[in-house]
Amino acid sequence: MVIFVLEKVPTSLRGELTRWMLEPKTGVFVGRVSAMVRDRLWEKICSTAGHGGCIMAYSADTEQGFAVRSYGISQRSAVDFEGLTLIRIP
Repeated sequence: MVIFVLEKVPTSLRGELTRWMLEPKTGVFVGRVSAMVRDRLWEKICSTAGHGGCIMAYSADTEQGFAVRSYGISQRSAVDFEGLTLIRIP
């Protein structure tokens, strides 16, 4: 399972992501893709996000059962706290 949360990104990027994933709410994308597709989508998001920000959460073999990546300027950021990923709201 992969979840992307995008803020202030171009509409064309959101449209492109709907080819691979569902958008249940504006800027939130949910889907199940392979690790290769997930990483390529992440590269595409990071290269075209502009002044926006994005967070990706995906299934991983960790204590929490998932891992989180963040990029750009967002209202929330992922922080590692003694092996656990927490979300910080400034």
